[in-house]
Parts: sequence; C-alpha cells; structure tokens
Amino acid sequence: MKVTAIKQQVKRAGRYSVFVNDKYEFSLSDTALLESKLFNGQELTKEQIGEFKQLSNDDKLYNQVLNYLSLRPRTRWEMETYLKRKQASPALASTILNKLSINGSLDDEKFARAWISDRQLLRPTSRRKLILELRQKHVNNEIIQKVMAAVEPSDEQTSLAAIVANKRRQSKYQDDLKLMQYLARQGFNYGDIKNALQE
Repeated sequence: MKVTAIKQQVKRAGRYSVFVNDKYEFSLSDTALLESKLFNGQELTKEQIGEFKQLSNDDKLYNQVLNYLSLRPRTRWEMETYLKRKQASPALASTILNKLSINGSLDDEKFARAWISDRQLLRPTSRRKLILELRQKHVNNEIIQKVMAAVEPSDEQTSLAAIVANKRRQSKYQDDLKLMQYLARQGFNYGDIKNALQE
C-alpha cells in the first residue's frame, strides 16, 4: 500500500489528509506530519496504517486540549478532568500532561498568580474567597500559601472599598445590613466591613 497524496485540508489549515492507494485514510497536524516523516510514494503496511490512525486520533485530542487551554489558563486537575471526559487512555493523558508541563502551558503556580491578579483587577474579592476558589480548582495548599503571601493586606482593603462603592450604586444595597451580609458572604471579616462602611 502506497501513500498517493498528502493534501492540506481546506477547513483546517493546520491539518493534512493522507491518502493511501488514492483513498483517504487519516489526517495529521503539520507538526505530527513532520515528526512522522511521511512522504508521497512511501510504502506502508496494514499495521503501519493502523499506527498512523491511532497517531491521528491522539493528535486530534492534543489539538483539542490546546484549544481548551486557549480559552483560559487551566490547572492540572482541570486538564486531567478534561482528558478523562474525552476518554483519553491513562498513558496518553500522562504524555499530554507532561508535554504541557514541560512547555509551560500547565503550571498551577502560574495559574494561581494569574487567577488572583485577574480577580483583583476585574472582580475584587476577599483573601478567603480567593483561597476557596483556588481550592475548588484543586490547586495545592502549598502553592496557595505561597501566592497568597504576595497579596498585601492593603489589597484586600482596596478590594473591599471598591466593592462597597460599586454596590452602593444599587438600590437594594442602600441598606447597611444587606450590604454587610453580602460582604460577609464574599469572605470579608466583620471588623473590616464595619470600617469600610464607616469610611
């Protein structure tokens, strides 16, 4: 059996269709194609075609993983959960996770720093809630303590003041009690809430 054509796909610019004996057999990304060293006119056994089809499936999953990561950074646990959902074999999941860790795409500490930075910038909240959110993402406690050590207490006061100012614009939070209850649910302590409302 001979590779008779390797054609770039129209709908997916980064993928190539491989034809054996003038019949479509599988597709590979440009990177996987280069690594495979496939060429036009190459003779393949039935077993080799089977291996390339498996490589094609693995390659498609890896590209789905990259797309999933492009939406926003992920923790290792989130990526493990995604791979389980996609029914990746344990060996393939391990290979993908290692590859992502080596190239820096999967780094829980980097994720935690970015999460805190984004939350402080876009939706300020308390230290307590930040810690809870990171735990929900299964970030290691050691990493949480390390990144939270860099958050100044004054940052929490700034966040609290920003939330109070924002919520005061809403009619339902003109009542101090309702606003205090809301802020307590956000993880702020009573003393800080009282000071912020007085200010």
